[in-house]
Amino acid sequence: MFINKTKDGLNNLCGKNIAKYRKSVKISQRQLADQMQVFGLDLDKNAIQRIEAGKRFVTDIELVAFSNVLKMSFEELLSS
Repeated sequence: MFINKTKDGLNNLCGKNIAKYRKSVKISQRQLADQMQVFGLDLDKNAIQRIEAGKRFVTDIELVAFSNVLKMSFEELLSS
């Protein structure tokens, strides 16, 4: 049976890196959500929180937006 989770049970690979970078540039989850909305994606603070905790899947469209908003490459977002 195929399971759509990482080995440690997370629903995405990028959440930890998003949280780490967001904290390093000292922006809140709310501020990140606001920036994603400016980019055209309807995400709120709760969605960012779930993504960072690995409890929510991230679409490729969202991954592109995170890459642009955070000015990070896909490789940086997806590295473990």
